[in-house]
Amino acid sequence: MSELIVVAGPPGAGKSTVARILADGFPRSALVVGDDFFAFVRQGYIDPWLDEADQQNDVVIQAAAAATGRLVTGGYQVVYDGVIGPWFSPTFLAATGLDEMHYAVLLPSLDCCLARVTERTGHGFTDLAATEQVHRMFAGAGIAERHLFTDDSDDPAATAARARARISEGSLVYRPA
Repeated sequence: MSELIVVAGPPGAGKSTVARILADGFPRSALVVGDDFFAFVRQGYIDPWLDEADQQNDVVIQAAAAATGRLVTGGYQVVYDGVIGPWFSPTFLAATGLDEMHYAVLLPSLDCCLARVTERTGHGFTDLAATEQVHRMFAGAGIAERHLFTDDSDDPAATAARARARISEGSLVYRPA
């Protein structure tokens, strides 16, 4: 049975690395990188963390969710890597057409995220103020402990293994209330 695993969190949390490791652990999988969908916007792009980007974010994230859902119903284990906060999880899940998803939120310390964003090479996002803003949004969102991964270590394989264990036991399942 194919499932959707969302790896969410602020910039610098380690989402991309953990998501890649998770996707590579399935015999038939797809990795959907949410940032790639934002790159589709050619003109009129607004930085997604700005208030005036709400309409753009809604359209782009729902498009990414629709594609993600289709991959799941097509028989792939899908890992979605993106900034899907709990404030947007119900909309995202609805747009996938699925009944549930596994929801893992990587939320290391702010200092850890800022250091990782500062040290990045080959990644287009380097905005420290936006990193801090998005981290605060996740930290203040009241995310259930069972969905959180708060480790500052630089061992993404261990984080992915813990996520796999929580997926197996069903503790990462998210269904709208």
